[in-house]
Amino acid sequence: MLGQGAFGEVRKCINRHTKVIRAVKLIKKESMNKEEEESFKHEITTLKKLAHPNILKLYEVFEDDKRYYLVTELCKGGELFDEIVTKVCFSEKEAAAIIQQILQAVAYCHELGIVHRDLKPENVLIDKALNNTLKIIDFGTSTIYDKSSGPLKTTHGTSYYIAPEVLAKKYDDRCDVWSVGVILYILLAGKPPFDGDNDEEITEQVKIGTYSFVGGSWAVVS
Repeated sequence: MLGQGAFGEVRKCINRHTKVIRAVKLIKKESMNKEEEESFKHEITTLKKLAHPNILKLYEVFEDDKRYYLVTELCKGGELFDEIVTKVCFSEKEAAAIIQQILQAVAYCHELGIVHRDLKPENVLIDKALNNTLKIIDFGTSTIYDKSSGPLKTTHGTSYYIAPEVLAKKYDDRCDVWSVGVILYILLAGKPPFDGDNDEEITEQVKIGTYSFVGGSWAVVS
């Protein structure tokens, strides 16, 4: 067992023929409503299209009467979020290395016309077995974006990281770049640029768009 959540669990598994160790995500069908199941199937379709060193690789998908089984590469370092909680602030060199990997994955997705729409440290895994390589996960709210079809209008994302144009329901693939900028801010400052006691307060701060590079850890940032 590697982890448990509302929809199921993640376990370490071994390919019986090659003996290669992977992770398998077991998802209970009964735990998902119709909308969640559609989102899940969309994520599988998206992941099958992706092959990038900074995106979690999906190898195989199985299902039986009760569960879906997603076989992915195994990351042993946990989430970037946990690393931020432990370390609080990162050096500019460390932050640059992290953001470079995330941007490489984002650029690759955008070249394929895929917008993630929920980039955040909880959706970035660290593979310590591969020299701390980062892996983007959770494409459940991603979408295909075609510039000729006009702006995207459905609101998706997490309050701290959501772009103001997403809240205005008129946005494009650059909403991912905003989220990466927020992650960079948190890495250097140890706190988010927009804060509040609840989602509503946070998103109001995002709409205003005022943030600071003064005080605290910013004193030692170039």
